[in-house]
Amino acid sequence: MSRPGLQPGDPSPAAGDTADNPAGDAAGNAGQRAGELRRLLNAAAHAYYVLDAPVMEDPVYDQLYRELLDLEQANPALISIDSPTQRVGGTPAESFASVEHRIGLLSLDNAFSTDELEAWYGRLLKVLDRDPAPGEALPALPLVAELKIDGNALALSYEHGVLVRAATRGDGERGEEITANVRTIASVPLRLQLESPPPWVEVRGEALIPDGTFAAINDERQARGEPLFANPRNACAGTLRQLDPRVVAARRLDFFAYTLHLPDGWQGRPTSQWKSLQWLAAAGFRVNPNAELCPDLAAVEAFFAHWDSGRRTLPYATDGVVVKLDDLRLQADAGFTQKAPRWAIALKYAAEEAPSRLLRLSCQVGRTGVVTPVAEFEPVSLAGTTVSRATLHNADRLAELDLHTGDTIVVRKAGEIIPEVVRVLTELRPVAAARLELPHACPECGSELVREEGEAATRCVNSSCPAILRGSLRHWVSKGALDVDGLGSKLIEQLVDRGLVRSIADLYRLDAALLASLERMGSTSAANLTAALAASKAQPWHRQLYGLGIHHVGEVNARALARAFASMAALASAAAESPDSLTAVEGIGPTIAESLQQWLATSANQALLEALEAVGFSLAASPAEQSQADPTGPTPLAGLTLVLTGTLPNLSRSQAAARIQAAGGRMSGSVSNKTSYVVAGAEAGSKLSKAVSLGVPVLDEAGLLALLAEA
Repeated sequence: MSRPGLQPGDPSPAAGDTADNPAGDAAGNAGQRAGELRRLLNAAAHAYYVLDAPVMEDPVYDQLYRELLDLEQANPALISIDSPTQRVGGTPAESFASVEHRIGLLSLDNAFSTDELEAWYGRLLKVLDRDPAPGEALPALPLVAELKIDGNALALSYEHGVLVRAATRGDGERGEEITANVRTIASVPLRLQLESPPPWVEVRGEALIPDGTFAAINDERQARGEPLFANPRNACAGTLRQLDPRVVAARRLDFFAYTLHLPDGWQGRPTSQWKSLQWLAAAGFRVNPNAELCPDLAAVEAFFAHWDSGRRTLPYATDGVVVKLDDLRLQADAGFTQKAPRWAIALKYAAEEAPSRLLRLSCQVGRTGVVTPVAEFEPVSLAGTTVSRATLHNADRLAELDLHTGDTIVVRKAGEIIPEVVRVLTELRPVAAARLELPHACPECGSELVREEGEAATRCVNSSCPAILRGSLRHWVSKGALDVDGLGSKLIEQLVDRGLVRSIADLYRLDAALLASLERMGSTSAANLTAALAASKAQPWHRQLYGLGIHHVGEVNARALARAFASMAALASAAAESPDSLTAVEGIGPTIAESLQQWLATSANQALLEALEAVGFSLAASPAEQSQADPTGPTPLAGLTLVLTGTLPNLSRSQAAARIQAAGGRMSGSVSNKTSYVVAGAEAGSKLSKAVSLGVPVLDEAGLLALLAEA
């Protein structure tokens, strides 16, 4: 069965074939009739594409579709963005605009065994203050298990029930707007199937090309003499970025929704992930039917085991199971790490493996000086792509594998993404093969490599090492940091190799004439780059902090530190004089604090900060940023440190923390003699016991609200 009205290139009925409609003719109201047709056709498309339960014969659908098309052509004012006639239309785009997501799209941490899943669950219980006493069984929390679709993440924005924007994931904060392309996906509703939709809703899901469709596309490409797509995921990614929506429509993408975000306080807001999936289905989205509400971790592991073989029968690719804490309030309490939610994890199935012959061992030097051994081997095909290199992580892993020259190795893709060496087939080892080890000297600068006691990493500690400098420059100009367009890796290599740039600050001493003399650089490119460098000085303080590449300080932590300390001077002073003020910042633990202290105490880094200020960087928050970080109003909890434990009846942990910080209070993750109050809710954990033993005052939610009101 087909839907000719939705498929480009299919013939449409002749204009004279429009169905009779006495009721519409009697009404004599084209606008009313167009509205009726839109609702009817959208409902029929939803039944066909999402529910797989057609409610209308194709000829009837075609006639009604043509009637709507004729009405809109005769009365262009009747055309609306939720009309089925608008799924494919318009001229090809020249490019895609970069847009900021209303709510960021974080990636998930991965687990590759049930042991790692159980370790994740233990960490989750600990952050929720529900970890058991020694000898007790793990408490059971309801979890939702969903198949992890091997597709491409999309962010869909609806306003008053109508799709207004669709964007790729991008870097999680910004993506490319591809609304016209996503409108062609028949399983994405143009209007939500709800009587009273919310003012806005953000829907997250996965676009994909089913296996059967992918095979048909490749057959067509082969018949036309065109190169074949490597796998459905790559084909889907390339399709979504096609500039012509008609090409996208012809490839017949599908979509599964799995997450939504609604306004705080909206009456119909679900309270759990399971109810969120039901909400999405009721709103007209295609939701993967292979999901399960699991009462405990054992049920998740059974679900995972069942689909290890069952996934082979599915019409699309899946590489694991996504496990989410069901209760959304507990999700809010668990919060996020620097890059991922603590309340969810992707449990991956064993990856495809292939043998290959080791050619050589090379080494990469990162921006922090870490030397990473890399195995280079004869190219092999894994999960639809060809790979010839795999990281070996560190000296311990290299020794564990016991690699020798000419070894035959087994390679796989961890999570079907990152190539890794699994093991060595020692029975195929050449006679007199030499054992491979990390070099003693840096492959870039020749300095002696150092491995500190207790650390897995081997490092080059020469701050003038070209590899460290190149990595630092690439990080500084990256999108998450200073976002300098036009300064790619090749140009950075030229600048470093010619000795033109010896530090980040040197970038801002380059002039257009010098840049124009470099390879593949003209006067226009040079002028654009100098302008981009000048503009980057106005980037927010948290981006400047992140751009410095301080070990353990990622984008999320940089934001938190920038909110707490309005300048580098304030941060340096806190690191030197009151380290506790660092760990009082939410998300900043002892490891990050120690890394900050070490970085700020290093003379070379102090010189870099002075040089950056000399070329025009403030290394401080602007007045506008400060007003956002420190809103005007009373700060009754100034000087007080509070700790949260357990689940409060009305406030989530993040809401409570926000109110405390807005009132000038500091948040801490541990109880000590310096703690002013512990705010305890239901099922409070060990922090409550410690507060009682130390004599720290304990408040419930009402006590916290009273403290805020009184002060």
